[in-house]
Amino acid sequence: MTQRKPKNIFTDGPIPPSFIAESIQKHSTQKAIGGHSIFLGQVRADETEMGLVSAIEYTAFEEMALEKMHLIREDIFAKYPLTCMHVHHSLGTVAAGEICLFVFTSSAHRKAAISACEETVERLKAELPVWGKEIIGGESHQWKVNR
Repeated sequence: MTQRKPKNIFTDGPIPPSFIAESIQKHSTQKAIGGHSIFLGQVRADETEMGLVSAIEYTAFEEMALEKMHLIREDIFAKYPLTCMHVHHSLGTVAAGEICLFVFTSSAHRKAAISACEETVERLKAELPVWGKEIIGGESHQWKVNR
C-alpha cells in the first residue's frame, strides 16, 4: 500500500458549488472508476431558543485535525478498495444554505464508494477537532452540537 501524506482539507468560508462540479468533472478521465459517492453538508437555519440560526462560524485545532484526518483516510483506504477520496471542510463563517462539508469517494464499484463515504462522514463528525458556533440573528451565538 502506498503511504499517503496528510492533505489540507480546510477551505476558508463556504465550499462553492462550482468547486464541487469541477471536482466531479476532473474524474471523468479516470476510466477505472465505476462509482462515486458524494456527501454535501449544508448549514441549516435551525430554530433555537435564542432565534433562527443565520450562519455557523467553524474553528478547528488545524494541526491535530489534519493528523486525525490522515489517520481516518488511511483506515478507510485500508478497509475499502477506493480509487480516491476528497474531503473539504469549511473554516470561518458559512451562512445558512451554504455548503460546509464535501466528501467525495470513488471506486471501481458503487458499494465500496457509498460505504466509504458514509463511514468517512460519520468519523469526521465524531473525531475531528472542529467546532461550530451558531450565529443567531447575526448577534448572539451558541456552540453547535454535532448530530
